[in-house]
Amino acid sequence: MSDDERQRALCYQVVSRVIDYPGHELRDEMPMLRAATDELPPGWASCLTPLLDHVDATALTTLQQDYVATFDLRRKCSLYLTYFVHGDTRNRGTALLAIKQIYRAGGVELDDSELPDHLAVMLEFAATVDPDAGRTLLTDHRAGLELLRLALSDAGSVYAGALEAVTATLPRIRGDVHDVVRRLVAEGPPGEQVGLEPFGPPSTTGVRR
Repeated sequence: MSDDERQRALCYQVVSRVIDYPGHELRDEMPMLRAATDELPPGWASCLTPLLDHVDATALTTLQQDYVATFDLRRKCSLYLTYFVHGDTRNRGTALLAIKQIYRAGGVELDDSELPDHLAVMLEFAATVDPDAGRTLLTDHRAGLELLRLALSDAGSVYAGALEAVTATLPRIRGDVHDVVRRLVAEGPPGEQVGLEPFGPPSTTGVRR
């Protein structure tokens, strides 16, 4: 593994933990997360340090309440990346299946408690299972990542730094992705047009609890 690949893996591991629902184990992991952040390029580390400081300085119950208010109650801040492009449509189901197949090719089988498009799951896969396939997966969902980053930034959320760190590891946004982002900012995710029961809101609680 090259130095660049190792730094990306460390970045993804840190972000996968801090954007997951905060539990008691997060406190025990903080020294490890800070040590990993110290090994990152300064630009990436500067995105993550304020969030780590916030986690250290905030009571766990407050962190949990803020997490729910940010990610579960704001559809624009969904951590389920296929939602941004596909909404609750048939196409989202197809996209979820395609992600599962990528995980399966890497030897990973998710149980029913986890949706494959949750950003923490994608980052964990990219960090610990298949860096190349994981980075491609993140790049393929660049529009969703950018919309989530913009939404968190507009909300003044300390979690915006986590998305800034992740997007810094990826190629620059191409023109076609810019077009998708502009359209989705203006119109929002598509809705099902033919009466199919949706696959479930992106704010489904309990998936990564």
